[in-house]
Amino acid sequence: MASSALAKPQMCGLLARRLRIHTVGAFAISLGEAAFYKFAVAEPRKKAYADFYRNYDSIKDFEEMRKAGVFRAQS
Repeated sequence: MASSALAKPQMCGLLARRLRIHTVGAFAISLGEAAFYKFAVAEPRKKAYADFYRNYDSIKDFEEMRKAGVFRAQS
């Protein structure tokens, strides 16, 4: 009698239901990670490059490197 009191588990469609739930969860987590990367890494990096090149003088930098001896001809 104890065995008839337990309800049988649903086995038909169990894999499909679990896959659907996990697929939606994985999609949501990946979107969250992508948004986090964009706003925590990519945007600050773009801003840092823009700030650097806003006042960058390549001629001045070249002259400093030339005076420091970076460009030496080897024959």
